[in-house]
Amino acid sequence: MEFKSIIDIVSSISVIIGVPLAIFIFVFEQRKARANEEEEIHQLLADGYTDFLKLTLEHPDLKLQSKDATPNLSEEQTERMVTLFAILVALFERAYMVAYEEKMPPRKARHWASWEDFMREWCRREDFRNALPQLLPGEDPQFAVYIARLAAEEAAKATA
Repeated sequence: MEFKSIIDIVSSISVIIGVPLAIFIFVFEQRKARANEEEEIHQLLADGYTDFLKLTLEHPDLKLQSKDATPNLSEEQTERMVTLFAILVALFERAYMVAYEEKMPPRKARHWASWEDFMREWCRREDFRNALPQLLPGEDPQFAVYIARLAAEEAAKATA
């Protein structure tokens, strides 16, 4: 076999193996980058929720860490509470917009499940549920329907 034939065969084998391998590596790296982006988004949202919880600690008179509605609030306390609820709803909407899908892969579904747990936890509070109608106008319509459904479900559990 002459040298030119060997070079042609090696070149053909390189193309046959190299192009699919390059495509595989490219797709693999793209998926890895997408997964890293999703993790970063999840971490930023989690940090936002942690910051919100810190805000609740700065207002102990509102008793936002209790499971029950806070009774007998002054007008100023009610205003602060509604403002904090508005911050929370905005955070929940952001999470919904970037993390929620009808059909999610398992890892993304696990991340979303933690957000739904947070939303349900707050929807168990009567004062949060009562504030939702004034907080939801202007929010994403699909998010508004989603959280209103969660609030209705949690209200039904509370009366059961």
